[in-house]
Amino acid sequence: MTWWQKLKSNPLAWFGGLVLLVFYLVAIGAELVAPYDPYESQVNGALLPPTQVYWRTQQGQWIGPHVYPTTQGPIDMQTGQRELVVDRQSPAPLRLFVQGSPYSILKLTLPIPKFQQVTLTPPPPAPGKPPSLPKQEWQLKFDEKELFKGFRGTFHLFGTAGAAKFNLLGTDDAARDQFSRLAYGSRISLSIGLVGIVISYPLGMLVGGISGFFGGVLDAVLMRLVEVIMTIPGIYLLVALAAVLPPGLSSAERFLLIVLITSFIAWAGLARVVRGQVLSIKERDFVQAARAMGGNPLYIILRHILPQTATYIIISATLTVPSFIVAESVLSLIGLGISQPDPSWGNMLSSATNASILVLQPWLVYAPALLIILTVLSFNLLGDGLRDALDPRDLRR
Repeated sequence: MTWWQKLKSNPLAWFGGLVLLVFYLVAIGAELVAPYDPYESQVNGALLPPTQVYWRTQQGQWIGPHVYPTTQGPIDMQTGQRELVVDRQSPAPLRLFVQGSPYSILKLTLPIPKFQQVTLTPPPPAPGKPPSLPKQEWQLKFDEKELFKGFRGTFHLFGTAGAAKFNLLGTDDAARDQFSRLAYGSRISLSIGLVGIVISYPLGMLVGGISGFFGGVLDAVLMRLVEVIMTIPGIYLLVALAAVLPPGLSSAERFLLIVLITSFIAWAGLARVVRGQVLSIKERDFVQAARAMGGNPLYIILRHILPQTATYIIISATLTVPSFIVAESVLSLIGLGISQPDPSWGNMLSSATNASILVLQPWLVYAPALLIILTVLSFNLLGDGLRDALDPRDLRR
């Protein structure tokens, strides 16, 4: 039985893979899936519950699935809830692939870091003291460059053919559609793990491969460095560094810095495991033959040794991505990650810190929390399935 056949026979791994496939497809085509602009506020539409779908009019006539314009009414002083004002005179039928605002799918912009010299103006001098001179300082700036304009369109997956809004998961405190923000926020929450793997894993593989292959003093120095990095508490480092970031950073800049900080502490554990595997692989016959033929050490590491660790790397990557997603969610939850109004699952979950939201508008918390749980669970199920399918002992049997 091949590894692919064994993976197909694992229903939990298939479930995890299908869930992740759906989530990533939604993230790629968020403009098509989301019915509304995630930054657009609806008039008198703050904290609306999920829109109720009707099938018949008030007179009992069947007209199919439709919704009515719904706004917030006055507050009930006894319960603290707002009464909903439903306009039953203007039904709006629900449709698939409705015409909406224009969009561009897969539009790619890249934040390019550069150092820029700025002039710092000193504060007014105290009475009786000479004024301070302006200072020149180099600061890290990011310029966004558009790489690809994407595919343009005007059709959305679902929506209404009338003036009424269909809020599948309700609206937030700024009257923005919750489902649209979840679709757009999935791009940040799902991509941060993949970008972190791309940055941290090559570094961990290279350091572990060099340490295990050469050994001696170089091995001792690199492993002591790895042990120091592994002692750094990840979440506290993220909180400390995120708290000292300049307040004027955009979400793209914060995203890049969070990925870099997380990747800085994520490669150490991988390097230690890869070193142990390289210590045994470098004694095999094909590696000794390559060394006897005068092969360059770096070429031997990259071409012959590290590919032998691919099984562990693939499995470890699927199990490490959730840690990046959780780190971003925690930072955004406490206000140090992606900032409003840009959506991410973490900062949408920040409403859970408000007790009244948990009681009166629980849909604002359940949706992003459920998506984070499903994503982490799916990655773990897929990683466990790959670990069983790629086990070399089972493949030999």
